[in-house]
Amino acid sequence: MTRAILLVEDDENDVLVMKMALEKVGLTGLFRVARDGREAQDYLSGIGQFADRHEYPPPYLILLDLKLPRVMGLEVLKWIRERPEFDSTIVLILSSSSMPEDIQGAYQLHANGYLVKPYTLERLELMTKAIKEFWFIHNQPPVASR
Repeated sequence: MTRAILLVEDDENDVLVMKMALEKVGLTGLFRVARDGREAQDYLSGIGQFADRHEYPPPYLILLDLKLPRVMGLEVLKWIRERPEFDSTIVLILSSSSMPEDIQGAYQLHANGYLVKPYTLERLELMTKAIKEFWFIHNQPPVASR
């Protein structure tokens, strides 16, 4: 079973390099992008253009930026964690911010991890390899997990 990844990111360059890095480490399955916080909520709710769950399946892992248009990342994280259907969904914050208050806020809202965006493609590939190794190979999700 292919596990879907949802990247919530508004910067087109960040989307492109993340897609390249995921492909390089072999995470080439279902990769979807939401361009802002509201679109992420619509995707997760399966409404509007995201109603086709074959094309837009619920994600196993969400890579969530903090600074987003319309609905900010921490608000999206809070919204996700208020919904029991996403209890086993892995949410990793992927942000340029290393500010302690952003990190603390993410963990208070039950992010599974907080990653600071690397500045080189090589470091991003190392990060995506670590994500794959831990979350897709070593981690044991609940039986009912997507």
